[in-house]
Formats: sequence, C-alpha cells, structure tokens
Amino acid sequence: MAKCYTNVLPKAFFVIVFSLFTSSFLVTLSEAQMVPAIYVFGDSLVDVGNNDYLKISVFKADFPHNGVDYPGKVATGRWGNGKNSADFLAEKVGLPTSPPYLSLVSKSNKRKASFVNGVSFASGGAGIFNGSDEQYNSFVRRFMSDLYCSLLSQRQAIPLSYQVNYYSEVHQNIGLQLGSKGAKDHLSKSLFLIVIGSNDIFGYFRNSQLQNEYTLQQYADLMVSNLKKQLQRMHALGAQKFVVIGTGPVGCCPAQRNSSTGECNHVENSMSVMYNEALKSMLQQLKPALGIGYTLFDTYTVLTNIVQNGASYGFTEVRAACCGMGKLNAEFPCTPVSSLCSNRRNHVFWDFYHPTQATHGIITDKLFDGPSKYSSPMTVKELIAQ
Repeated sequence: MAKCYTNVLPKAFFVIVFSLFTSSFLVTLSEAQMVPAIYVFGDSLVDVGNNDYLKISVFKADFPHNGVDYPGKVATGRWGNGKNSADFLAEKVGLPTSPPYLSLVSKSNKRKASFVNGVSFASGGAGIFNGSDEQYNSFVRRFMSDLYCSLLSQRQAIPLSYQVNYYSEVHQNIGLQLGSKGAKDHLSKSLFLIVIGSNDIFGYFRNSQLQNEYTLQQYADLMVSNLKKQLQRMHALGAQKFVVIGTGPVGCCPAQRNSSTGECNHVENSMSVMYNEALKSMLQQLKPALGIGYTLFDTYTVLTNIVQNGASYGFTEVRAACCGMGKLNAEFPCTPVSSLCSNRRNHVFWDFYHPTQATHGIITDKLFDGPSKYSSPMTVKELIAQ
C-alpha cells in the first residue's frame, strides 16, 4: 500500500495552499452575489415556511400536494407546487433563499442563528393591517372541527407590523456581529422585498363594517398610509433599497371569479388599481424625503397580460386552479385529497389564490431586468447597480 508522505511537507506549504483555496473561493462567491442579503416581508406569495412554526395557526402549507415540483418533492410551507418569487429573486442575485425567521429563532437553532445572509419574515395570511388573518375564519369554520375553530381567536399569521418588529431584533443582532459601521454598510446594500396587500383587499370585501366605514378609495389610501409607516420604520433600521411589489388583479384569482360565468371580479380589481396608484404616489414622495432607492413592480399589468394571453406564455389554463375541488377547482383548498392537474406548467394558478411556480418564474424575470415599463422608476437590476 502506498504511503502518504504529507507529513514531510513544511507547514507553510499547507498554509499557502489553504489561503489560495479560500481566497479563490471568496472571490468567486463575491462575484456571484450581487447583494449581501435579501430581507423579505409579506404574505403567502413569498412565505417560505414561517407559518409552519406558528403552532396555533391553521394556515399552513406543510402538506401535499404543495411542493410536488419543489426539489425533493416535499411540502416546505410554500403555498404552491414549487418555488416562489422570493426563491427566484434570490437565485437571480446569487444568494440562497432567505430562510424563515421563525426557523432561525427556534429552540434548535437559536444559539447559532445568523441573519447576515438574509431572512424572511413573510407569513401566509398576513396583511398591512394587523387583523388581516381574521377574514379567513368563516371559511375555515366550514371545514374544520370545533377544536380548530377554538384556535381562530389566536393569531393565525404574522402581520406586517409584527414582521418589522422581528426585523428590529435582527437589526440589533447584525449590529453585534458586524459592528455599527459594518451593519450600516451591509444593510444599505441589501434588498428589502415587500410583497403584501392582497389579503387586506380581500378583507375589505368580506367585512361589511369596513365597507360601511370606508369607500374603496379611502380604504386603499389607508392601506398605503399604514404601509408607509412600516417602510419608515425599516429605513430607520438601515433599509435603503426597497423592492415593492404592487398587488395583482386579485379578482382574477380562481376563488374570486364569478362562480357561474368564471369572469374576474372587476370591483376587487378596481381596488387593487386604486391601491397601486396610491402606492406609486407615496413612494415618489418618500424617495426624496428619506433618500431611499426603490423599485415598484406593476404586478397587476403583468399578471393581467398573462391571464389574457396565456398561450403566448405557454399556459392553456388561465382561470381554474391546478389543485382543489369544485368549480374552477376553487371551492376547496389544495389538500392531499384535492384534485391535482397532471401538468402544472400549463396552469397560471396553483390553488384558489396562488400562482404556480411557472407564473412566479415569469413574474420574477420581468421584475429583475425588465421590460422597464413594468418597473418604476427602475428595475431591480438597476437598483442593485446604484
């Protein structure tokens, strides 16, 4: 048997080789990463598993058929068949997906938790307003036992204000790791992804009291006013580059379409338009006031175009959900006993509210580097370059 003679080589040799190897690795890693981190705030459209750690929540996606096209074909808490926009955006900038915040602060990970590479606070059912998860209570009661119904008085999701509270703790942790100057530099170059608002719109149309108290425009303006406060809080904690995703045509989700005609709910869509216009105006005013950079993505136009011209994007089904039951597969959520389409690539929608992995991929491509008409005042790629 051949002998290993490494013991006769000088220690300096190994130091030099190791240094060269690690230096090369670090340079490669640095070139691959366009930003230091992504911090994600939002709802189920970008939730990567936070709700799995809410023990009392019934709003979870930790079961099949969710994840059927995800690596390993496992349900991860993502509301879809595979990756979502947060995953795809991370890939675009050369980063791993930002992990769920609650997974990092769980008992098993708390001592070794690090937030420097990014973290996700997004939570299925979350909204700009704190009570956005309450709108689903009546729906859940139709299908759940008394035991689950008794849990509905507890918080079912992590609303945006709570997500920012969590981020304040992350900010403190990063300061301890990198020092004040290092943390400021790190966060100023990182992306802050905001995907929220749809649940608040759904909530308005399910709450007669809100409808009596506010007009569509007044409620949309109130949503924007509350979002502004949270963006200001993030900025005070180091955020400089915001990627804000406008709400889509929420009335075209399978669950919101007219049950007899299958047409989109145009009143709900009109509120989404009002919200997006107010959001655009707010960000234009906030930019000079705070000195921030931002991208506002026109999800409404992009998704409407996909729904209206599905064939040009490779879709043959633009109305019905892939996973569910009843008309348009939208009368029951996606569960292990739900009907599942055989080809997820040709469906725009995964379940009664969420896009398929294919749709998320198309949206993220346009978000990242254009066409520029969908991003105001610049694309994500241009924002990073600033």
